[in-house]
Amino acid sequence: MHAMGLDRCYNIADLRELARRRLPAPLFHYIDGGADDERSLARNTSAFDDYELLPRVLQNVAEIDLSTSILGTRIDLPFFLAPTGMSRLFHRDKELGVARAAGAYRTLYSLSTMGTTSIEDIAALGTGPCMFQVYIFRDRGLTRELVERCRAAKYQALCLTVDTPLAGNRERDRVHGMSMPPRLTWASWWSFVTHPAWAAGMLLHPDFKLANVAHRVDAIGAGTIGLIDYVNQQFDRSVTWSDAAWLAEQWGGPFVIKGLLSAQDARQAADIGATAVMLSNHGGRQLDGAAPPVNCVRPIRDAVGDALEIIVDGGIRRGTHVLKALALGADACSIGRSYLYGLAAGGQRGVEHALHLLREELRRDMALLGCQRLDQLSPELLLERRS
Repeated sequence: MHAMGLDRCYNIADLRELARRRLPAPLFHYIDGGADDERSLARNTSAFDDYELLPRVLQNVAEIDLSTSILGTRIDLPFFLAPTGMSRLFHRDKELGVARAAGAYRTLYSLSTMGTTSIEDIAALGTGPCMFQVYIFRDRGLTRELVERCRAAKYQALCLTVDTPLAGNRERDRVHGMSMPPRLTWASWWSFVTHPAWAAGMLLHPDFKLANVAHRVDAIGAGTIGLIDYVNQQFDRSVTWSDAAWLAEQWGGPFVIKGLLSAQDARQAADIGATAVMLSNHGGRQLDGAAPPVNCVRPIRDAVGDALEIIVDGGIRRGTHVLKALALGADACSIGRSYLYGLAAGGQRGVEHALHLLREELRRDMALLGCQRLDQLSPELLLERRS
């Protein structure tokens, strides 16, 4: 590719390339990288190739309806925006721009505990349904406080991430000198120097902070510390199912457990009061070699029946990926990197472009598959490849 802007980005891969050009290396690789040998990172996407589509022909596909219900709310797309931390690193539009983009496309936005915008500021936008992603910290009082703030701000759902008792081995972050907030190191200074637009944005708008925990000195530590050290210091390795049950009871509304892959864990999630599960290996950033989420849909649907909504989180780069996940039995999908590439490439406009690309792919792919509505998607439309 030569000179390119959003108008020359025809798919998510193009947005990734534009993000790579616009971000200093430590920040791009923070978005793009995974754990260890990054096998799970790669398989999250390539696993969709394990399923081939069997289109039905001579079907009336004059009108395509992509709307669905998830977490007690109606949305116009069968996918929503997953929680991702520290969006201010990638563009000054940060989480506010992402939430506005989600609202423009009438889908749900998820705010991370590690976000750089507060629970209240997102709610004040009034752009549409929101979910808050929370961890159970060593200090249970902080977790309880976050839940109460979400209730006061009228968030639609609460999501508990359960696959981070400690941080995965994200070697790219070490190689490229990623820290929080970003700082010049011998390993990274040239990359910052050669990306003046990003540097100017950070200097002119120096508003990087973990907005939802910044008032709790005990929760964020002092000074600039490595991301891996932060996670290892603050996350509680003693969290169990009883803690998840406590949180579900504290919240009392649509409650998602994010980061499980096994049928046994999904049944346990239903037992403790979850209403949905996000099948996820944290984007390949935690346990390398963990199964790709799309391959876990069918066994988990068989195990839980209709007791839980199933959301596939991980590896989605094309409309056909969403169709395959839904045909296998998922209720919806969530995207993370796909919209972060857009954010880094062009702020709110870049996120909207990512959503536009996936929506138009979905509309076209539904018609070519012979389906007008999402409830027509079923395993009969898939052929599983045999190696």
